[in-house]
Amino acid sequence: MSWTITRTRFDHPDADGLRRAQRVELDARYGSDDHEPGTPPSATDVPVFLVARADDGRPIACGGLRPLADTVVGPATVEVKRMYVVPDARGSGVASGLLRALEDAARELGTRQVALETGTLQPDAIRFYEREGYTRIPLFGPYVGSPESVCFARAL
Repeated sequence: MSWTITRTRFDHPDADGLRRAQRVELDARYGSDDHEPGTPPSATDVPVFLVARADDGRPIACGGLRPLADTVVGPATVEVKRMYVVPDARGSGVASGLLRALEDAARELGTRQVALETGTLQPDAIRFYEREGYTRIPLFGPYVGSPESVCFARAL
């Protein structure tokens, strides 16, 4: 499977559809819809949102960047938000391609570090981020004290 990755508005219908699919999957994994500490991301605080589309134009993956206050994790840090790949595109390499594109966009923003949070019931995501060179860090910001959160970071 091949794909293209483009910058898209956070509130674009394709981006919204992917985020909804992610929410359904996470609600099923965690058994509720109460599994995200902190303020949900929005079009006002996610200046970069990327969507990967298959050759037929179908949206298959997404992810965004939300700047963090310098005191949250460290200076010039962005947080990956809403990274998601539809099930039939997993294993195709699109997740790695999307993550690299997000890192490139973070560099363009002048940031020096990418941080993220995933959950304890997402072992596939944990393995993915570790394989991609991310290191576990202490829980930060709204995730401090969250028993279901696992945080990672990578210097750019």
